[in-house]
Amino acid sequence: MQVKTFPLGPLETNCYVLSHEGKAVAVDPGGEPTAVIDFLKEEDLTLTHILVTHFHFDHLYGIKALQEATGATVISGSEDVFLLDSEVGQGGMWGFPKVPPFSFTSINEGDHKFMELECKVLATPGHSPGSLSFYFPAAKAVFVGDVLFYRAVGRTDLPGGDFDVLKKAVTEKIFTLPPETVVYSGHGPQSSVNDEQINNPYFSDFQR
Repeated sequence: MQVKTFPLGPLETNCYVLSHEGKAVAVDPGGEPTAVIDFLKEEDLTLTHILVTHFHFDHLYGIKALQEATGATVISGSEDVFLLDSEVGQGGMWGFPKVPPFSFTSINEGDHKFMELECKVLATPGHSPGSLSFYFPAAKAVFVGDVLFYRAVGRTDLPGGDFDVLKKAVTEKIFTLPPETVVYSGHGPQSSVNDEQINNPYFSDFQR
């Protein structure tokens, strides 16, 4: 599986395009997806799914345009749907634009397949109630949205956020993955499970 990163939108949300044997999925297209669409055409890739880690506006801006351009199915958790009735999901807060509405299909935690590759969908709430992480064992990669960053964690002061829930989710769902697993976050650089276990101040011996 190949991974291509596109920082999109006003908050430079990492949109990841995962590809395998001519098929692709996109994770969190948070802005105008022209670069993603061009890449799919250049590489002759068929986008089958758009995976959404959570329903915060900065992860949603490009979904409708990418969905219309490719016909891909949008996949998300069900526990975040209420956010689409607020500025946190719809956009409009802090002067940011509104999110174009899109259709989606809810998915449950468990074993799934995308691009014919096994994917373990993990419920990782805390940043938002319905936050999902997508773990591809064969690629040794997990896409965590904003629940975990390089040396940091996601904010928990937005509706449905809970710091204790977030820490539990990361500890039980992410840190139990193989230590070499690459962690692809919603913003900033990638890391690894082992690196964050040792060095992330919210979890390591450096915590105060």
